[in-house]
Amino acid sequence: MTHGPVPDQGRTAPPTAERRDRATARIPQVDALRGFALLGILIVNIGYLASAYHGSGIEDPAFRSPLDQAVRAVVAVFFEAKFFLLFSFLFGYSFTLQMDSAERRGARFVPRFLRRLSGLFVLGAVHAVVLFPGDILTTYAVLGVVLLTLRRLRPRMATAVAVVLLAVVGAAYALIALGLHAAGGAGVDPAAAETAAGAAEALRGDAASVVGAHLAELPDVLFLLVFFQAPSALAAFLFGLAAGRRRVLAEPLAHGRTLVRLQWVGFTVGLAGGLVYAHASLAHPGGAYQVLALGVDVVTAPLLAAAYAATVLRMFSGRYGSRLTDALAPPGRMALTHYLGQSLVCALLFTGYGAALVGRVSPLGTVVIALALFAAQAVVSRWWLRHHPYGPLEWLLRVWTTLAPQPFRRRDGAAGGPGAAG
Repeated sequence: MTHGPVPDQGRTAPPTAERRDRATARIPQVDALRGFALLGILIVNIGYLASAYHGSGIEDPAFRSPLDQAVRAVVAVFFEAKFFLLFSFLFGYSFTLQMDSAERRGARFVPRFLRRLSGLFVLGAVHAVVLFPGDILTTYAVLGVVLLTLRRLRPRMATAVAVVLLAVVGAAYALIALGLHAAGGAGVDPAAAETAAGAAEALRGDAASVVGAHLAELPDVLFLLVFFQAPSALAAFLFGLAAGRRRVLAEPLAHGRTLVRLQWVGFTVGLAGGLVYAHASLAHPGGAYQVLALGVDVVTAPLLAAAYAATVLRMFSGRYGSRLTDALAPPGRMALTHYLGQSLVCALLFTGYGAALVGRVSPLGTVVIALALFAAQAVVSRWWLRHHPYGPLEWLLRVWTTLAPQPFRRRDGAAGGPGAAG
């Protein structure tokens, strides 16, 4: 999935990359693409962490300037509902790498993967209650069981199932929108502003108040996850499964024409869908139009996510590809640690756990904070991976998955860097 200039064949040396993959079970492009997705997810999530009004259909009364509205529009068009799909695609792709790794080592894959999913579910449940109700790990854990049952699908069939799933969900939203329109439409709950203001006050309170606010929000989040994010994430899992079977990311240059096509389709159809989604969400929330726009987004957001991925993959093979990979791969290797770490830092900034700045930072300010936080994580990742083979939570999850001790620190002289297996 994504883009860039004409690749330098000599610089990427695909056969060498393939041999390194077989030797270490890591592909630098996968880690770097995951790091890119992690940045996009942060830019989306921080909006929800910084404002109780975000996603409620009510504009935050403290930030209504043209600049505030422009930033919200940019995030909605280019980021919302796109980067979690890219992350989900990589989950499905990495699933195939894990299967191959278990086979090479003669390990039983199914029990190991189920333990991994159970670990993700526990981490996600704690994350949702303590730090951020919009957790995705619990969804991945549940959908991972479905992916496990579908693991023997051939690439063509996995792709077909994913496309049908997205089409059915998109059509269902269109039918619901038609029904709402026939019934006179709907609208934003009149009590939404009062509810958001109350949630902001609760989030500025003590730890018990913050947890209570999260618990109160969970039913709405669960509804969104089940009926919007989960079907799209499962489809992205299957796209990743198909791509992983064909080792697309091990030799992206071999699929150059496909990457270009993804860019053309994604940056036209996908971007048009993003504009419809943003216009409905920001200008006409709560009605039949927004429901229809959600259906449009279900179908078109994967295309824009694919265009992003295609662009980045082509950039990895370009003049500055090695630098870009070196910058993004380390945080991508520690994606679990950084995903939860992002929520922790934002909770300390925006809730009563720390500075209680919820509702007091502009949309542009939150984007700047997100960029600064990711830059700091990139620096920390490079330092950490010089001394450790895994991120701290990756190490903990690996211990639980394998039920065996794992090295926490690197041996003297062990190779580091983004391409190392650990």
